[in-house]
Amino acid sequence: MKTQFNVEKMMCGGCSSNVEKALADAEGVDTVVVDLENKTVTVEGDIDANAIATIITDAGYPATVA
Repeated sequence: MKTQFNVEKMMCGGCSSNVEKALADAEGVDTVVVDLENKTVTVEGDIDANAIATIITDAGYPATVA
């Protein structure tokens, strides 16, 4: 399943790297695409959208399903 999230507090490349790292080890995540300009993260895999939002939020970047 592919899900897109709004992540308004991503401001720089370091922010996007932190989000990617937070999701890299999550079970069920296959791909992560960060769009810094639009402040979105698209995740593909077999993982619940709420779980993904929690991982991103716990990394310091509040996330909501787009």
